[in-house]
Amino acid sequence: MRYRALGLLVTLVLSTFTWSDRAPAQSTSRTWRIGYLVPTELPNSTLIDPLRDLGYIDGQNARFEIRAAQNDIERLPALAKELVGARVDIIVAVGRAAIIAARQATSTIPIVMAFWGGDDLLEYGFVASFARPGGNVTGMYMLSAELDAKRCELLLQAVPQARTIGVLNPGADWSLSHLQDCATNHKIALRLSDVPGPAGYDATFAALSQAKVDAVLVPARVRFFGDQRLIIDAAAKHRIPAMYEWGEMARAGGLMGYGPVRADMHLRIAQYVHKILRGAQPADMSVEQPTRLELVVNMKTAQALGLTLPGALLMRANEAIR
Repeated sequence: MRYRALGLLVTLVLSTFTWSDRAPAQSTSRTWRIGYLVPTELPNSTLIDPLRDLGYIDGQNARFEIRAAQNDIERLPALAKELVGARVDIIVAVGRAAIIAARQATSTIPIVMAFWGGDDLLEYGFVASFARPGGNVTGMYMLSAELDAKRCELLLQAVPQARTIGVLNPGADWSLSHLQDCATNHKIALRLSDVPGPAGYDATFAALSQAKVDAVLVPARVRFFGDQRLIIDAAAKHRIPAMYEWGEMARAGGLMGYGPVRADMHLRIAQYVHKILRGAQPADMSVEQPTRLELVVNMKTAQALGLTLPGALLMRANEAIR
């Protein structure tokens, strides 16, 4: 199952948008109610701005209904019901927990996934297949577990002497299997560490430092992206090299980030919303995967940690911050 989705990758090409994909929202008297269900705060520059570029203007022909759980995912089901009660035309659900909550709240309102992590989407039954979802859910499948394993390999290139890698625990619905494969192949140990909440990162990294881990991998999760400043600062304070999901997290001071290009992903989500509001059915819109990945390396952070990164790794990087 873990690799079933990979076969779709060759069919997903971002550069083949048709004119209808780009066409602005039709000028009508209707005001579209677009709901967002997110675990953290939603910066307008992420998922909303691409819709504005497509002609959806808040207060004119669109109303953006944002429900943010403030890092308390137990609030998501109630917030999802609020969006259904607000009679939104579509729900953009950010992250696995929000997607689950949205789907449990409605089987009729279209839901765009932004973004499903893990390798068990089909098991949840929200989509019948990646090519033809068949229900009210479609969107982006992030290959998070597979990419976490790749992040592990890249981190070991940066810290080749590593024998123990700390891993922040995203929660009970997360599988360690891909990372365990990486650990087995490279004969290293993994130390899984829980983080009780945003205030717990410093204590978590202090404990990892005391346990003498050689580096830390921060798995792909919306929660960790929202808490990136806290995580990056804790890693710097305790002088532990860390690998992150997004290039932005390396640009913000993390050692390395490897994952999809966020601008591409946000554009695709906006395209999904745009097409559905123009009449497309989620049941017929294939679940897509990222087609462009980036590796960003922060040389300033490496220098502060006393790391000399290998030339092969730097040559592979899409961006090296100096």
